[in-house]
Amino acid sequence: MKSAAFEYHAPETVADVSLLLAEHGDDAKLLAGGQSLVPLLAMRLTRFPHIVDLNRVAELRGVERQNGTLTIKAMTRQSDAEHDATVAAAAPLIAQALPMIGHFQIRNRGTVGGSIAHADPASELPAVALALDAELEAARAGSTRRIPAAEFFEGTWTTTLEPEELLTAVHVPVWEGRCGFVVDEVARRSGDFALAGVVCAVELNEAGAVRRSAIGLFGMGSTPVRARDAEAALNGSTPTATELAEVARLAAAGCSPTDDVHASAEYRTHVGAHLVQRALDRALGEARSG
Repeated sequence: MKSAAFEYHAPETVADVSLLLAEHGDDAKLLAGGQSLVPLLAMRLTRFPHIVDLNRVAELRGVERQNGTLTIKAMTRQSDAEHDATVAAAAPLIAQALPMIGHFQIRNRGTVGGSIAHADPASELPAVALALDAELEAARAGSTRRIPAAEFFEGTWTTTLEPEELLTAVHVPVWEGRCGFVVDEVARRSGDFALAGVVCAVELNEAGAVRRSAIGLFGMGSTPVRARDAEAALNGSTPTATELAEVARLAAAGCSPTDDVHASAEYRTHVGAHLVQRALDRALGEARSG
């Protein structure tokens, strides 16, 4: 099939994008990598009178680390971020998550901001942003604002971005010290969206106890999930295997997975808990050896 007719716009600055969004509002849809939008348009599962292509906006590409924060501009290709040494050093969770997105052809077109703004609950980067307390920078005509990741994801494919806003950058706090980072998931095939997945980060204090932790789950509800109760149980401890199992149970219990043709909610809960336990064990091992 072919998409329904639309008017194509190719602005070259954020200011011009903002003007188009202000003019057309809900009738406009932003095109980033197109990995999700183009198939939906082609199959006529969605249609918009105006498509605003961001690929000529050079100011939306690039990576920078400054004052304890990693900034990835929204139109940075996933493959570029995947192989960027600054990203690998400052945010290992992002570096680990990127190769799990689709296949390399997809990552060559897909963008970091596009994945987060698309807000698929089974995708990796939204869960990483949530776990790391990232801030999402949004622009509209004449102003910008930063949205905490905890306030960004509203539901499946929906965010708190206003119709006239575009996501311009992702700001991620850099973790330093004795840290460990692990992303793990279960999917039906390599490159598929996860049936269940987890991102874990731990930082140890001088005594080897957990100073802080971050646990995010994906594919386990209508949005990525932050397992704050599990983090609270983990922080301050030097967990045994039994205690890690309890932390993992808490993490999975805080999710609301649904049944679908690929897996039952019961299966996702069981696998999610197992993934959390395994990821935390690996993250702790990495932190202790660091």
